[in-house]
Amino acid sequence: SGMATRVDGLISAGKEADVYLASYKGAPLAIKVYRLYRTSHKGGGPIKLDSTGWLAAREYEMTRQAWKGGARVPAPARRVENMLSMRYLGDESGPAPRLHDIELEEPEKFLDEVLAGLEGLLSAGVVHTDMSAFNILVHEGKPWFIDFSDALRVDRNDGSLWRRLEESAVALRRGMNALQVYFRRYDVAVDSESFVSRALETIEKYGVRERP
Repeated sequence: SGMATRVDGLISAGKEADVYLASYKGAPLAIKVYRLYRTSHKGGGPIKLDSTGWLAAREYEMTRQAWKGGARVPAPARRVENMLSMRYLGDESGPAPRLHDIELEEPEKFLDEVLAGLEGLLSAGVVHTDMSAFNILVHEGKPWFIDFSDALRVDRNDGSLWRRLEESAVALRRGMNALQVYFRRYDVAVDSESFVSRALETIEKYGVRERP
């Protein structure tokens, strides 16, 4: 597809997609490949997933929107069919680890960084709908956010505005609950409602209002 001139190997394997370390003319890249098929649970042959191209396109556009807005996400490079490439986060020792897989030396400080990063996403008009310690990479001591295939755009006044606000509220509270579970290991509390209230105020500035 012309996305890379070399593929070095698999970085991670998920439920719907795999991520590979590759390079384009010497520049390292991470390439996410949504699977075209999945195994049928009812027996028989594999089932083709027609939506994989759409998922890749959506994640590319959401990541690009967040990146353009200055949020700490891997800079997107290209999207071709069911694949998208982006900046590789890592060094000579390997890819940046997920927050879930490491022990923090200063968990309270890092939590503040995570919340500031989520506010940065909101300022870019993006709500992450699957926030957890699995979708935060730790690179150079900072949190980087990944996996935007189901993210919400809240900076556009199209569609049902009150529904978008309700969906955002549900996603934000779910994400805060997931972060609470992770930071509980350090006895660090996450002030979920305070953050969600501030987040919804930010979203409302875009003209998104609660249902009348």
